[in-house]
Amino acid sequence: MQMKRIGIAIDSLAGGGAEKIVLTLAAQLKKLGHEPHLLVLMPNCDYQLPDDIPVHFCFSPEQKQIDSLWRLRHSVAQVQQWVEGLIDQFGQFDLFLSNLDKTNLLFTKASITPLYCVIHNSIEEELTRQLKLGPLAYFNMLRAKKALNGQHLVTVSKGIEREIVQSKRVSPASIRTIYNPFDIAQIRARADEENSDIPQGDYLIHVGRVAKQKRHDILFKALAKMRQPLPLVLLCNNPKKALKLAKKHGVADRVICPGFQANPFPWIKQAKLLVLSSDYEGFGNVLLEGLVCNTPVVSTRCPHGPDEILTQGLAQYLVPRRDAVALSQAMDSALMAYPDITHIDMFDRVAIAEITQAYLTLCDVQSESDQSNSLSSSGVL
Repeated sequence: MQMKRIGIAIDSLAGGGAEKIVLTLAAQLKKLGHEPHLLVLMPNCDYQLPDDIPVHFCFSPEQKQIDSLWRLRHSVAQVQQWVEGLIDQFGQFDLFLSNLDKTNLLFTKASITPLYCVIHNSIEEELTRQLKLGPLAYFNMLRAKKALNGQHLVTVSKGIEREIVQSKRVSPASIRTIYNPFDIAQIRARADEENSDIPQGDYLIHVGRVAKQKRHDILFKALAKMRQPLPLVLLCNNPKKALKLAKKHGVADRVICPGFQANPFPWIKQAKLLVLSSDYEGFGNVLLEGLVCNTPVVSTRCPHGPDEILTQGLAQYLVPRRDAVALSQAMDSALMAYPDITHIDMFDRVAIAEITQAYLTLCDVQSESDQSNSLSSSGVL
């Protein structure tokens, strides 16, 4: 395949699932001989920047609220100038992939093409959450979601795709699901790396930022109700906040908070059980990572993703969201016995080679579309 120049854009490289996926995809594109560029709005980085992939930042740390109403016009102009400068320096891009709300808003408003917006989370669940925070928070998020109208969308799970189609809140030009890419061999290799900070003895693990969406309150309530009093390791970005919440629920003495880990896989591999307690997800990356590390997982049956990962014999470890009793019972059950997970069907469907090829195919789709539009405008069609 001819070399493709692909700009992968995202709000920042702070420690989150979408950010990790962007870095994984960029690394594989580079490995295959393509030319990925990371286009990052804000210079917040928890992950180590790759040495062999260009990383470009648009805004300075002093520039705040870049998507606010009073700054939007200026921010859009700055994005336009930034991308035009990159094209002048490196040549035309075959594809831009936009990730997360701020980037989607600014890239669509700036008319960056050819563009696909990657949707990493449930639109309806996010809007419901913002509505509880007040009308201004809701309006700001709704504005970002409405910017997806008329755009080409990629969703990271079938559930998100169904939600968008059925809710009709957004009317995309096209929509397709491409699962998040997982370099399974690399995950397993990194899981074997030694780490002296990992606790000795049995423990549970939860990986995720401290946010209402992740429902640490339900997790801690479930922990308190378990028959087996194992400690819980929390890999998160705000240990102080997590411990304060754990204390509120009376389980602080059972919670270990080592903070964000650039390589969480040895921690996951050595855990007896990985737990996800979220109200909603886009896919639930950490569930797949747990299974790849051969660690049993238990999850809330939240929209969207977990029910696409935990199928057949693993479906029994999906429990109703916000139900601490059901979650504690599933955790105890999983610790007693768990099906064989050395290989599940989903491993093949998220394999990095397959997912990367699906993204590369978008370049050809855009090229064919451009040729069709050109012929149409010239009167050939």
